[in-house]
Amino acid sequence: MAITREVQKLVENFQPDYVFTYQDLNLPTEWSESVIKMLNRLVGEGVIAKISKGRFYKPKKSIFGTLKPKPEEIVKDLLEKDGKVIGYMTGYSLFNRLGLTTQVPNVIQIGTNVRKNKKQRGLFTISFVLQSNPITKDNIPLLQILDTIRFIKEIPDTTISQSCKRIIAIIQELDKKETDKLLILAEKYPPMVRALLGAMIENIYGTNKTLSLWNTLNPLTSYKVGINEQVLPEIRKWRIE
Repeated sequence: MAITREVQKLVENFQPDYVFTYQDLNLPTEWSESVIKMLNRLVGEGVIAKISKGRFYKPKKSIFGTLKPKPEEIVKDLLEKDGKVIGYMTGYSLFNRLGLTTQVPNVIQIGTNVRKNKKQRGLFTISFVLQSNPITKDNIPLLQILDTIRFIKEIPDTTISQSCKRIIAIIQELDKKETDKLLILAEKYPPMVRALLGAMIENIYGTNKTLSLWNTLNPLTSYKVGINEQVLPEIRKWRIE
């Protein structure tokens, strides 16, 4: 009974959507078998839900039914370890958060400095995108902007031109230091990303700001993207079709 009360008390104190494991309860090791049975019992009673093996959460109710945790919560152990940032959210959930699409597929994409194979957590497929730049808390928002440019053709439920306008608006909100750093980080991205970012930055700040990116590009290469010239007049100069 003591174990049951302790587990129930701890679970009640968790915020809705908080994903936890047995270890997060910080209970004596000798209780482990009983605690795991208790957690599974609470799943059966609908008090908590299981996101994948050994991972639970307290469901949040809404008028639309039971909501799943935010993607960041589902993969938080893949984003930070021992207080160090090891990954960041990118892909579809990022596109949704930045207002580029309303769709949120059951695919969670994470930027990482190390190659990793796909994982499955319940209904969610977790895939990894290799990032050549250092991943730091300061870099992450800028890497996410560059990722949206890199995958601009894959953003669902919108057009490339609409996405381009939204990305330009996001870049305009950066200060000078952030914009300069964005240009430096872009140098480790594919040429198409550098060209499209160059066209966007030139559209906002003029030619001088983009010379560093311009010099990294092959003058004979063109890039098929599909952006309307009325949205970004500079695309012809940057050999974007």
